Amino acid sequence: MFHYIWNTLLYQPLINALAALVAIVPGGDVGIAVILLTLLVKLLLFPFSQRAIHNQAAMAILAPELEKIKKGGGSKEEQARLTFELYKKHKTNPFSGCLLVLVQIPIIFALYYVFFKGINFESGLLYSFVHVPEKINMIFLGAIDLGGKSLVLALLAGVSQYFQAHFMPKPNTSLSAKGSFAESFGKSMQMQMKYIFPFIVAWIAYSISGAVALYWITSNIFTIGQQIYVNKTEKKVLGEEAKILIKEGA
Repeated sequence: MFHYIWNTLLYQPLINALAALVAIVPGGDVGIAVILLTLLVKLLLFPFSQRAIHNQAAMAILAPELEKIKKGGGSKEEQARLTFELYKKHKTNPFSGCLLVLVQIPIIFALYYVFFKGINFESGLLYSFVHVPEKINMIFLGAIDLGGKSLVLALLAGVSQYFQAHFMPKPNTSLSAKGSFAESFGKSMQMQMKYIFPFIVAWIAYSISGAVALYWITSNIFTIGQQIYVNKTEKKVLGEEAKILIKEGA
């Protein structure tokens, strides 16, 4: 049952989309098709990721109000009720990031599986209306073999992962006691995501194939651009919300 769902809903649609893209890109360049497929998936997930990024920024604004609730001296039930009302009032969902992860994980695994198995359009998984591309060029831009390991693309994947972590909204630890486990854990995770995870990404990208590295680079660049977009376009909106909260708390 799981195998059927995996092939029908994830792997097969992605391999068909890749085949269709390879058939229309100039020279059958698989690298360009991988970039286009990655962008297509990111665009489909854009509403989820956009909301998650907005909520991360909004949580920073709500931090002072959450601190007031915590120090109000009420019971845990009362604090939970007030916190829920605050989130509802400002249309903020602290768990939206979890939803984004749950939606992305199976798609990401399916993409990795497409590249990990090797890009093979002769497997009988193509739909009747999708034909095997007449030309399949695994040499990206005439220089990099995507079917093999690429040190250059792997290093770029690691670098792009570093900058993605750099532009990621910083976790709020203001509600944690100074020196507490929660504060230490938050700072530790932030450091690992920024300075250690890029090396892990580079190693994985190099170990599998250049196609995986190219997917990771494209995905990271898209996410960086999205974060910059949120910072510029929604800074004014979040600032207005902060002013409202300050007036209400006065």
